[in-house]
Amino acid sequence: MSTTRPYSPGDRGPEPSGASGASEGGVAATSGAAAPPGGRQVRRLSFDGESGVVPLARDFTRQALYAWGWLPAASADQRAAAEDVLLVVSELVTNACLHAEGPDQLRITCDNKVIRIEVSDRGTGQPAPRTPHRAGRPGGHGMFIVQRLCLDWGVVRTPGVAGKTVWAELGAPA
Repeated sequence: MSTTRPYSPGDRGPEPSGASGASEGGVAATSGAAAPPGGRQVRRLSFDGESGVVPLARDFTRQALYAWGWLPAASADQRAAAEDVLLVVSELVTNACLHAEGPDQLRITCDNKVIRIEVSDRGTGQPAPRTPHRAGRPGGHGMFIVQRLCLDWGVVRTPGVAGKTVWAELGAPA
C-alpha cells in the first residue's frame, strides 16, 4: 500500500559528495560509476525546458541500466526486472505530466539490492491507486501498476517548498 513519509524505509542517507555533473541540453546526469563495489550509484535528469519527457526519461533510465549492468539481461528474470524499472519510470513521469504540471526531475539510485526511482514535480495532488481497481476501465492504472511492481513507494514533501517527490523502489535482479 502507498505511504506518505518524510523519508523512505530504506533511506540510505545523503548523497556522496561530488556526485553531480551536467551534460548537453540542460540534462543533468550523475553517474556513480566510480562508486566502490556494493556502493550506491546515482543518476539525475532535469526536465527543465524539455519536451517528450516520457520517452526521454525511459531512454535516460535505459542508459543507466546498461551502465549499472542490469542490461543487457542475461536471463528472463533480469530482463523482466529491467522492464519493470522502465515501466515504473514511465508511470511516474506520466502521472507528473497528467496531474502535476509536469515533472521537474528524475533521480535514479541503485545499490546492489534496490533501485530507487524519484520523480519531483510542483503539483499539490496526492497520488494513489484508483480504488476499486477496474481492470477493464481505461486510464487510472498507473499507481496500481507501481504498487504491484514495487517493494514500496510513497511521497515526500518538503515543508515550505511547492510540490513533492514520488518515489518507488524495486528489487535488483538476482
